[in-house]
Amino acid sequence: MTDRRYNAFSAELRRVFGCRVQRVSVDAGFTCPNRDGTTGLGGCIFCGGRGSGSFGIRPELGVADQLAHGMTYLSRRYGAGKFLAYFQPYSNTYAPVEQLRLLYDEALSVSGVVGLIVGTRPDCLPPEVIDLLAEYARSTYFWLELGLQTSHDRTLALLNRGHDAASFQDAADRCRQRGIRLCAHVILGLPGETGADMLETAMMLNRAGVDGVKLHHLHVMKDTPLEAMYRQGTAGCLGRDDYVGLVCDFLERLDPRTVVHRLVGDAPADHLVAPLWTLEKSAVLAAIDEEFIRRGTCQGARLSR
Repeated sequence: MTDRRYNAFSAELRRVFGCRVQRVSVDAGFTCPNRDGTTGLGGCIFCGGRGSGSFGIRPELGVADQLAHGMTYLSRRYGAGKFLAYFQPYSNTYAPVEQLRLLYDEALSVSGVVGLIVGTRPDCLPPEVIDLLAEYARSTYFWLELGLQTSHDRTLALLNRGHDAASFQDAADRCRQRGIRLCAHVILGLPGETGADMLETAMMLNRAGVDGVKLHHLHVMKDTPLEAMYRQGTAGCLGRDDYVGLVCDFLERLDPRTVVHRLVGDAPADHLVAPLWTLEKSAVLAAIDEEFIRRGTCQGARLSR
């Protein structure tokens, strides 16, 4: 733990590398099986045309040039000394192993890049890909980010995820057996879910033995199926204070060894529909810290209750 009341990823990076380390997002031109017709069409209802959370990337550039561009900006803004290449938009294991190796190796060849983060889906991890990822897990600082969003199959179907919770558990088991560190993505405030439903997802992550978690609030982006649902009144967004409380409730029930990679989602102002407090990330993070102090609790405080 740090001086914060949760096991922050930033603190782990500073322990491992001895300086500030920043993720640099890379768009390597992947798609998803629920977009190309393999398991479905249209993608997840919250995902925009360039992938969830993919704004600010220069996809017209190659991997090395994207990294160089992002590293220049982040070093100036944050004083970062080292960087992680973050293969972010869509499913970044959804290609032949030979292609994946070339892309990952290109990223690691860039001076200043000290590790990899690869985002993907549970249904994009065939045995040969697991073998490849296990190689990188042994040779460099490596995290695999795996989209779950919720442990409830009814919600996964509503999201058009194209997989169930059992698929996530199977992928987590196979990653753990090969020494691959796994970070699960979870969205709080999904349509139809209660607070109790969201806390059940925290308990599922404990059972799955994940090494990290990224929490996001449900936010609505333009030109997505979720936007249509929002405007029709069939999907809503949490208020800021409600979200802060849910984050603390969730982390209180999460294994304290689990590394918290993120607590609030990002969105560009020109694509965001709601909630507008999404644009106040620093204030939300500060409110989460303050709520933990007010409660006198921390990550894992209610795990045994």
